[in-house]
Parts: sequence; C-alpha cells; structure tokens
Amino acid sequence: MRGNESRKELQLVSAGSGCSCCSHEPTESLAATRGTEYALEGLTCSHCVVTVQRAIASVKGVEAASVDLVPGGRSRLVISGSAPREAVRDAVASTGYSLVPR
Repeated sequence: MRGNESRKELQLVSAGSGCSCCSHEPTESLAATRGTEYALEGLTCSHCVVTVQRAIASVKGVEAASVDLVPGGRSRLVISGSAPREAVRDAVASTGYSLVPR
C-alpha cells in the first residue's frame, strides 16, 4: 500500500475540549510549517497524540508541537523551537512511546 496510504491528520486538543477525532472543523497543523521532524512508533489514537503532545510541551525549548497520527505505523512529530533531540527522546519515552532511530 506504499504511496497510496490514507492518513487523517488529527488536531491536538486540550484535555477539556473533547476528542479531536470527532471534530469536523478544519485544522491548521504545524507540520505545514518549518520545524524539526521526528518519526514516532506506537501511537494508535488521538489519546496517544495528546499524551505525547503534553510531554513534549514541557520540554525546555519547545515553542510548538504537532503530531500527524498514523495508527499502527510511523507517526510524525514536528517541533518548532530549540529543544535538543535527547530531551525530546526522553519526553517521548516517558509516555511509553519511542522515536524511530535515524
């Protein structure tokens, strides 16, 4: 299915605003802007996305973060700011997920 994958980009939401996978409003993603990209393994739903986003938001140097969810595949994390890779890796690992090694 390479090249013909169907992917749905899910909006990152705050804890009080409900589930992003049910939202029908168009979203703007940081993935469209410049930033450092990382591949993630293990994410399966919007709850996973929110968990990683919260952990990444606490890393010193992160200005903004966006996760493009690919359930069962390699999701994409885009971070703007000056956070070191090691800090990003540790934050992702603290949530039970992992960065894909380069």
